[in-house]
Amino acid sequence: MDYSITDFLGLLGSLGLFLYGMKVMSDALMRLAGDRMRHYLARATSNRLLAVLTGFGITAVIQSSSATTLMVVSFSNASLLSLTEAISVIMGANIGTTVTAWLIALLGFKVNMAAIALPLIALGFFFTFSKNDQTKHWGYFIIGFSLLFIGLQYLKDAVPDLKAHPEALAFLQNYTSQGFFSIVLFMIIGTLLTVIIQSSSATMAITIIMCFEGWIPFHLAAAMVLGENIGTTITANLAATVANHHAKRTARAHLIFNITGVIWMLIFISPFLGFINYLVVRFEGMSPYEETLAIPVALSLFHTLFNIVNTSLMINFVPFISRVVTRIVPSKEEQRKDFSRPHYLSKDAAKYPETGIKALLDESQRLFQHSTYKVVTHGLHVHRELFESNQKLKHILKSVERIDLDVDDIYLRKIKTIYGEILKFATELQDKQGLNVAEITMIRKILSADRLIVDVVKSIKPLHQNMYVYLNSDNEYIVSEYNRLRKLILKTLKICLRIVDSGVMHSRHEKKFNKLRQAMANYDALSSGRVESLIREQQIENHMATSLMNDSMLCIEISEHLIDIASVLYRQEKKFKQENLEEVAVAS
Repeated sequence: MDYSITDFLGLLGSLGLFLYGMKVMSDALMRLAGDRMRHYLARATSNRLLAVLTGFGITAVIQSSSATTLMVVSFSNASLLSLTEAISVIMGANIGTTVTAWLIALLGFKVNMAAIALPLIALGFFFTFSKNDQTKHWGYFIIGFSLLFIGLQYLKDAVPDLKAHPEALAFLQNYTSQGFFSIVLFMIIGTLLTVIIQSSSATMAITIIMCFEGWIPFHLAAAMVLGENIGTTITANLAATVANHHAKRTARAHLIFNITGVIWMLIFISPFLGFINYLVVRFEGMSPYEETLAIPVALSLFHTLFNIVNTSLMINFVPFISRVVTRIVPSKEEQRKDFSRPHYLSKDAAKYPETGIKALLDESQRLFQHSTYKVVTHGLHVHRELFESNQKLKHILKSVERIDLDVDDIYLRKIKTIYGEILKFATELQDKQGLNVAEITMIRKILSADRLIVDVVKSIKPLHQNMYVYLNSDNEYIVSEYNRLRKLILKTLKICLRIVDSGVMHSRHEKKFNKLRQAMANYDALSSGRVESLIREQQIENHMATSLMNDSMLCIEISEHLIDIASVLYRQEKKFKQENLEEVAVAS
């Protein structure tokens, strides 16, 4: 058989057209439904079945299991998804990817889509001129959909006609008739082909064509499909190489899940293929072992049933898989010595609005935990270790050890840099991503909390010196007043510490904050009448009264700011997920 280099390049071009059509279609679907799909993913529940359905739905809609798994890896990297949630979503994505195989089998082989593809491209091209983004993306979807089937038709035509030249199959005979070894060999071929092409859908199309054209028998095509299930995990594992241990664990779990499924299927492949043959004969009236027309449906059915059965069996072992990958990829305590550089604001985090907002939130929480605590406690002449101990406030207040604090230096060396990076990241995130009102509102809320952090730090500077002077005064009345002010801030900070420890702001914390807010008026030396009473009874001097009035107002402001910061950064248990974003939008 004469098969020239031109014919081979035509084959590659056909594959390229197919892949390009798949990409255009998938990208258009991501733009049409990506926001909603990501919101659904961010709301993935710890209920494994619902998480599986989420993974299936997202992949079926956006027509790309790779896109789904990359989203899952990114969301895991940002701690938006727990490990068990991520594993369950990926299981669903494996089922969702079979929808593409059915489209290829039913429309690419049973219907001559190529005949109507050009008119569809004309229609899609017309839609792309629309000023409405939704209509424009539908136009690109139609173009991609049509190109996919044109590429598939060219791919079928570009494959050598082996029926007319059976001698060309001679070299394959040594590899297709060696029993179980042949099955394993073609499984490996399917894996390598998927890794090279980076598209399980394209590999599935090639497998169907190879079997349809008589290159390989049905059972070896099924083995290639199994290999594709392993090859498709490589994308997520490559993406996770530069990610944190959460993302690495998710990617390894995907690999373990698919490999385990392939192993048990290799053991039971003969009876399973017999069952597939029975179903196809029952509903199609012909066997894939005898009629090539039955092969596309049979392979798609095998692909779907394998993933459904594998998920049904493995869903009960999600906690076990989670423990295994946790051992394989242990968490490493990340070095946090260089506080002056951001730790969460990365290009990967900015890939999606959800992960970008999560990075902003994490960085802001880090700024709050690692700067505000230290500055405020030291500003009140309390060692942070003593404050974070289990000692009661009345014991902590007895300690008035002088602690030197250069607020300007801390602000310039640490806080200002991080604050600037947060502002830059937030601006770029809003410029690059098409954020909705709720997401923009959440970003602005976070930035407002960061601004309050800066205000708190700066407010400590004038308070720091007065606190030490008057807490060490011989005047018991002024000592008592400044200890009251110190107690107000430390009580607020104690509640903040409990919120930080739990990771979320619960209703009990909110009640304590409300109680503190109601009592704040009593801490204002002027409005409460305390300073007048102290002066009238000659218990403090005039210069003490002036400082007390100013510092009491400053302490109340600091306490209020701390409450506002904690409320924004820790209020929602499921941070900035869609239902909460909607609440934020309504509240604003």
